[in-house]
Amino acid sequence: MSTVHVKIRIDAPLQRVWDTVMDPSRLGEWVTIHRRLKEAASDPQTKGATMEQVLHMRGVSFNVRWTLEEVNPPNLAVWEGRGPAHSKALIRYELSGDDSHTDFDYTNEFSPPGGALGRVASRVIVGAASEREASSSLERLKALVERN
Repeated sequence: MSTVHVKIRIDAPLQRVWDTVMDPSRLGEWVTIHRRLKEAASDPQTKGATMEQVLHMRGVSFNVRWTLEEVNPPNLAVWEGRGPAHSKALIRYELSGDDSHTDFDYTNEFSPPGGALGRVASRVIVGAASEREASSSLERLKALVERN
C-alpha cells in the first residue's frame, strides 16, 4: 500500500470548501487527474453514495467506482474506490476551520493489484506523481474557492 498525505490551508469558509469537494460535478474544476464523471448518486453526501469517475495518470485512463463509507459534514468524508484489476484506494478528507479559513487534510491510500510485485511496480510507475498530483489538486481547489 502506498500513502499520500497532503495538507493545505484555504482562505475560504469551511462550508464553501466542503460543498465544493463533495459536489461530484465540480471534480473537473480541481482534481488534476479527473477526466470525466460517468455517474453519481443524487445525494452524494449520504453514507453509501456512489460515483464512477474516469481518471488519467501517466498516459493511462481508468475507471474508479467510489463509495462514501463515512461522512460527517462538513468535517469528514471517507471514500473507498475500486479500480481496474482489483486495485483499491481509500481517500480521506478531513476539514476543520471556520467562516474565514479551512484546513484540509487529504490522505490517499492506494493498494495496487498483484501483491508485493504490484507494490514495487506501482512505486516505479507512479513514483512521486501521486503526491505531486494531490498537491496540485489542492492548490487548484484553494484558488477555486478563494476567488468565489
